Amino acid sequence: MVPDMDQRVLGRTGVHVSPLCLGAMMFGAWGEPDHDAGIRIIHRALDAGINFIDTADVYSRGESEEIVGKALSGGRREHVVLATKFHGTMGEDPNQAGNSRRWIFREVEASLKRLQTDWIDLYQVHRWDPWTDHEETLGALSDLVAQGKVRYVGSSTYPAAEIVRAQWVASERRLQRYVCEQPPYSILARGIEADVLPACHDFGMGVIAWSPLAGGWLSGRWRKDAEDLTSRRAVMVPDRYDLSIPANQAKLDAADALAQLADEAGVSLIHLALAFVIRHPAVTAAIIGPRTLEQLESQLGAADVELDDALLDRIDEIVAPGTTVNPTDAGWTNPALEAAARRR
Repeated sequence: MVPDMDQRVLGRTGVHVSPLCLGAMMFGAWGEPDHDAGIRIIHRALDAGINFIDTADVYSRGESEEIVGKALSGGRREHVVLATKFHGTMGEDPNQAGNSRRWIFREVEASLKRLQTDWIDLYQVHRWDPWTDHEETLGALSDLVAQGKVRYVGSSTYPAAEIVRAQWVASERRLQRYVCEQPPYSILARGIEADVLPACHDFGMGVIAWSPLAGGWLSGRWRKDAEDLTSRRAVMVPDRYDLSIPANQAKLDAADALAQLADEAGVSLIHLALAFVIRHPAVTAAIIGPRTLEQLESQLGAADVELDDALLDRIDEIVAPGTTVNPTDAGWTNPALEAAARRR
């Protein structure tokens, strides 16, 4: 018997999902290479009442999807809202990436095979592609919905302006619209409160927040007096962890202050951070991405934590609303502002 977990409606779809979504990025070569260990984590999450799983083709070059597929075989697939993504580079060919119809039609078949399923509940564009028209991408995704291979489509880490443009194109061209957005959101990365979250709320889009623990900064391990201030992810994204960078030193100061606040409130910093994210009225779910069973256990239960206004005010004093302490954590950069594109 699956325990009760309060569920929320994903945007205006009528689909109910748990407020904690199991992220599968750490399953495979990027994190836990043992497939059986990954499957055990997935099964424990499902047994705890999580019915929402998010992965992507690019996670360990398809290995994550394979592990998820194995875990959901044997009758579990029907009861899971399964989400995956495309866009990232999957090969040496320059056309093995992006948001073109050519690539979408090819990659969805690969994802379906790896996931061992006939349909994907939520197929998401992993990143906005400034070289591909919204109409090109939405047209291809609309065809996949018509074919029954995809139920709903969403975006991930889109700037607010592109969220609005995509909704306009869908309306004008009568195409499938993005029913949700998956942005980075945590106490340390609150920039989306200024524009992305209001835009999603106005369009009735669900929001699935990734990195609610700020890439481990809000795990409780990053304290000023800690002996080990390193991260496995630093190799992938050094700009987010190098403490010689002032913005990361500011993150350490904030993480330490938040840990002290959590201690005062009698909750773990992990629960405080997750509860903060899912408390926002525009947020549907927070993606938790455990690499071990112990990490999963430390995150379960966060949906039951209540944060009162006084505690939220204290959080605002540490990191002001709408503020991303290190701009690199925003998840995207505007190509028009890159050095090669600027005009002087």
